[in-house]
Amino acid sequence: MGIVRRFDDPEDREVVGLIAAGLAYGRVASIRGSLESLLTWIGPRPARFVASFDPARDAARFDDFVHRFTRGRDVALLLHLVRQAKERAGSLESFFIEGDLDPGTPTLGPALDAFGSRMFALDARPFAPDGVVPHRDGARWLLPLPAAGSACKRSCLFLRWMVRPDDGVDCGVWTRVSPSRLVLPLDTHLLRVVRALGWTARKSAGWPMALEATARLRSLDPADPIRFDFALSRLGILGLLDAPGGRLSARSVRRALMVR
Repeated sequence: MGIVRRFDDPEDREVVGLIAAGLAYGRVASIRGSLESLLTWIGPRPARFVASFDPARDAARFDDFVHRFTRGRDVALLLHLVRQAKERAGSLESFFIEGDLDPGTPTLGPALDAFGSRMFALDARPFAPDGVVPHRDGARWLLPLPAAGSACKRSCLFLRWMVRPDDGVDCGVWTRVSPSRLVLPLDTHLLRVVRALGWTARKSAGWPMALEATARLRSLDPADPIRFDFALSRLGILGLLDAPGGRLSARSVRRALMVR
């Protein structure tokens, strides 16, 4: 997140935030190293780079990039689609809002599905002969969607960075989307905490589990349920919840969060 906040321009934060969230799998040091490599090629004004991105001229600069399952071609295709989305709507926020057909829904799940499906329907001819991004294309991995059943941790992380107010962690770039509709970015650490707190009986992480955990947090703060994300995640990272020796118990966490 610190790398995203390095940029002052909101449009730069949009672009870097989407890339950073897409790469947010694996070891933290590896994620940071991969993002720094990309930014070296993209330059100090990422939004300006995207606005002038020409696949024939610029895609090759990412040829040597590898981040676990992600290759340079995947990043180049995503940037090509982001350029088109911004050209059509003026910003990624506006492109997102265009697909948010029912702002009254309690979460951003349907809007996130529309955001991804509309982006991957844009012209991909420099990367695909028929101009359509295949469903198994690596670029799709960078923007997981609820419709596929995934917990969508990385996409929810991107939305959290963009939507929540600038508090020194999140960026507050998007001002027309309500934080009340955010969904918890459910990762391995939060999965452990959610289960220990008894917020789910599900065995595997997925979108339904993320919604269940978010619903419990929304009962505490309907306007900003995801503000508890860092505190809960830290418990999982440090292994403090129900740890040997009783340093913290699920009951004590419930009391601290006023969970009933």
